[in-house]
Amino acid sequence: MESEGVSLPLFHKHLMMPWNDLRKGDCCRLFESQSDGYYCKMCDFFVHKKCGDEIPEFIHHPSHPNHTLVQTRHEPDIPYVIICALCGMSILNLYYRCEMCRFNVDPHCVKYPPPDVIDNFKTHSHVLTLVNVRTEFECFAYKCEECDVVLPVDFVGYPTALDHPAEVNHSYHSLHPLKLLTGQLPDYSDGKCRLCGRKVDKELFYHCSSCNFTLDMRCVLNPPPQSLLDLKAHDHQLTLLPRLDSFTCNACGLKGDRSPYACFQCGFMIHQDCLSLPRVININRHDHRVSRTSVLGVVNSVCGVCRKKVDWTLGGFACKRCPDYVAHSKCATRNDVWNGKELQGVPEEEEDIEPYVVIDDNRIQHFSHKEHYLRRIHGNGIVYEENKRCNACTHPIGLQSFYSCMDCDFSLHQNCAECPKKKRHVLHNEQLTLVTNKELEVFWCNACHRISNGFMYKDGEKKLDLLCGSIPEPFVHPSHPQHPLYNIPIEEDKECNGCNNLEYCVLRCIEDDCGFVLGFKCITLPQVVNHIAYDHPLSLCDGEKETSGKYWCDICEGETSPEKWFYTCKDLWASLHTKCVLGDSLGLMPRSVVKLWGKSYEVVLNKSVTRPFCSKCKSRCMNPINLKLLGTSVTYFCSDYCVFSLNYQL
Repeated sequence: MESEGVSLPLFHKHLMMPWNDLRKGDCCRLFESQSDGYYCKMCDFFVHKKCGDEIPEFIHHPSHPNHTLVQTRHEPDIPYVIICALCGMSILNLYYRCEMCRFNVDPHCVKYPPPDVIDNFKTHSHVLTLVNVRTEFECFAYKCEECDVVLPVDFVGYPTALDHPAEVNHSYHSLHPLKLLTGQLPDYSDGKCRLCGRKVDKELFYHCSSCNFTLDMRCVLNPPPQSLLDLKAHDHQLTLLPRLDSFTCNACGLKGDRSPYACFQCGFMIHQDCLSLPRVININRHDHRVSRTSVLGVVNSVCGVCRKKVDWTLGGFACKRCPDYVAHSKCATRNDVWNGKELQGVPEEEEDIEPYVVIDDNRIQHFSHKEHYLRRIHGNGIVYEENKRCNACTHPIGLQSFYSCMDCDFSLHQNCAECPKKKRHVLHNEQLTLVTNKELEVFWCNACHRISNGFMYKDGEKKLDLLCGSIPEPFVHPSHPQHPLYNIPIEEDKECNGCNNLEYCVLRCIEDDCGFVLGFKCITLPQVVNHIAYDHPLSLCDGEKETSGKYWCDICEGETSPEKWFYTCKDLWASLHTKCVLGDSLGLMPRSVVKLWGKSYEVVLNKSVTRPFCSKCKSRCMNPINLKLLGTSVTYFCSDYCVFSLNYQL
């Protein structure tokens, strides 16, 4: 069973796992002789155990003898670079600081302060003396008095370059000795370690120029075993082939270009990092556990994550309950898909996720309203039910079928009533729990960024309103019925086809040359709404791209873009901004009381012909929902933004 992890807040924001690996620490930049430490797989961040366990809060250091240095952490959102005064290198995490002198020193230089004199530096024949070249900020360097040359501490490379032999004989390269190099890799080198394939740290590495053979410090000091027997990876003994050769990994199905482990008995080949692939995991794309298998065996199948075809003769992850669900190994173990927990040996508990109990053909008992039964009422698709609101999503019942309480004013859309109590979602790696929010707590949805006090899917700080939390993958939207939409991760924001805004949380079409993208704010726009200014329901229009001429919104009297989605009543040729029709507070339950920035407000339906003035923007409130300051009769606000602006004087 997997360890729960170790918290090292001074170094890293995520929980870190105990890890046995000889590598350069992100704590002190050194290769330590011990091999244990703490590792965050999400960020590829490693801290030596000695550094993580033995960090004093205050120190006295010979480089700054007049004052005490205080332990400090460089926060990642700080927009400027902090430089170590001794070595001149940028500080990424923990360091020590003197606030009086603005003197900063990193843990590397705390543990190994540069010597006062170096007389054996191989690229300079004279004695080098440590001097303070910039007294205002105390920046140190080495100076040659004979040549009047000044060399930065990091260029000299003390102490790491002096602590390792100039040549080594290595078991994986017996033809020639490997020479210690610092600075620049040869032009003909690909810049990667021959054994592990990682990018070589130019500060310190070993190289054979005759064979173009390069090893990083980790593989020099602690090389991978030449042979191993790992029954989790393969049934037979595996042997490392330290050569540049193209191969296909049998575990993940991806190409490799160097040093695989191979089985000479059956021709099995595997990446070194695929040896540590987990056996049983949960992924956020599927409700069941998926297990690693050596042969997927599902012909003409596609990966459940990237939606690309998989080679059924190779390994991957498969669901034992759903015979057709498979995923590439690399896709299933991505940081945005898997939570990093190995579940082999952990019993799977059967969870009650059903949201209601059926009483008879027309009645149910929902877990959010156990005190009374709910009766099903069929929507006729004609009469728009505006007066009733769904207690789960807070939207009007509209034209849909719904469940209504027989004893009180409680209603649920049929679709909302069927939402499971627990589910997985593509925007979060952990299982989400449906919270009924009986206290009507105000929250902002992490997907569409709207304010709400309805039901939410929640895990820790992750909060999705019911509509966003219920979006499945694949998802078919009425504006793009020809192809389903998927959450395929992207490296940058994409322009939403509904509002033309840049969005990060999106679903997109994966068909070639389609490029259709929708953000969650547009995905969850209601298809049909009612508005006080119109006798008929308004329908969502997905734009008229080829129309010439100008469009005007009858509510705000501003121009509308035909390329953006709008609401329309075709009988009246109306084109209305979605924001003007819905407002900013559609997720708030009318007649409820919400607390915003320390004050309480009543959520009021704006049905009056004479609309109140907003106390912030001084215009008449156009939105269908307004906020009235509790205890007053005339203090109204258009939206939560106006409330926020007034409180913080934006």
